[in-house]
Amino acid sequence: MKPIIGIVDYGMGNLRSVEKGFEKVGFAAEVCSVPDRLISFDGLVLPGVGAFGDAMENLKNLDMVSALYEYIDSGRNMLGICLGMQLLLSYSEEHGRFEGLDVVPGRVVRLPDSVKVPHMGWNVLDIKKDVPLLQGIESGMRFYFVHSFYCEPADAESQIAATPYGLDFTSILGKGNVWGLQFHPEKSSLLGLRILESFGRTVEEQVA
Repeated sequence: MKPIIGIVDYGMGNLRSVEKGFEKVGFAAEVCSVPDRLISFDGLVLPGVGAFGDAMENLKNLDMVSALYEYIDSGRNMLGICLGMQLLLSYSEEHGRFEGLDVVPGRVVRLPDSVKVPHMGWNVLDIKKDVPLLQGIESGMRFYFVHSFYCEPADAESQIAATPYGLDFTSILGKGNVWGLQFHPEKSSLLGLRILESFGRTVEEQVA
């Protein structure tokens, strides 16, 4: 039986396109806005588009924060996408200082003034670690980005891949059963779908 992947709906995310992405690669996905139901999913995706502070406020108001911690503590796989990845860190400097989920120690900071902000369009990955999430993905392959801030993990071991844009920023991170992608796999054509498929397979192997 195929696993069901939950997509967290907290009012800030490109939900339907992520859901369709999983469906295209053969995995059932369901958008969910009920905190108590998150624990029932085999894998979980935290998407996000918009401002960090607003996102954390929404998660708190919807009682999602404790539900996310409970899910992570269960040992099942969770994937943050774009803003969803940034929320995993300790805090963000976007429009002030806002505390994050602190699942991955580190901060979220603005891209340098030496480059056009936001960083929008296709860019390459420089893969630092071989992980199941990147099966069939090689350094130099291109993915679609839209962001003005980037993640700076405190521990270099959390960095799975980097991307050059004024500096080499962390574009994929991982810690235990938690993963993060700064780019949008659901907008990254066949290579993006391949990553969603690999996440689905990782979830499937865990529940088998």
